[in-house]
Amino acid sequence: MVEEKSANDSNRFYATGRRKTSIARVWLEKGGKEILVNDAKLESYFPRETLRTMIQEPFELTKTSDQFGLKVYVHGGGLSGQAGAVRLGISRALLEFDQNLRPLLRKSGLLTRDPRKKERKKYGRKGARRSFQYTKR
Repeated sequence: MVEEKSANDSNRFYATGRRKTSIARVWLEKGGKEILVNDAKLESYFPRETLRTMIQEPFELTKTSDQFGLKVYVHGGGLSGQAGAVRLGISRALLEFDQNLRPLLRKSGLLTRDPRKKERKKYGRKGARRSFQYTKR
């Protein structure tokens, strides 16, 4: 039996993005205009301009900023990690919309998940790498 997509499904695209300990669930809605992050406007959730431009980067690169509305639920980590997770989620959702955008997004590095995480503290040390102070005498 073949499942048919409803009209609503062809206008919404979903993807997940992760960065450090942040997880973002992203829905792109065709024809929408506003960007909501955790049911708040983008400007109020991400007060820093650098984070907002980082989030808008996939839209500006593909020239699709006026075509989509955005609904994002993000949790975990800090604002910078959350912004990175949202950016990856948007890039992956744009791929769901159009596979032809892959080379453009790949070339600018927007489809690569950033693997860097905080390194755990080791026993016998003050931090992950830092040792206790050595006294000679």
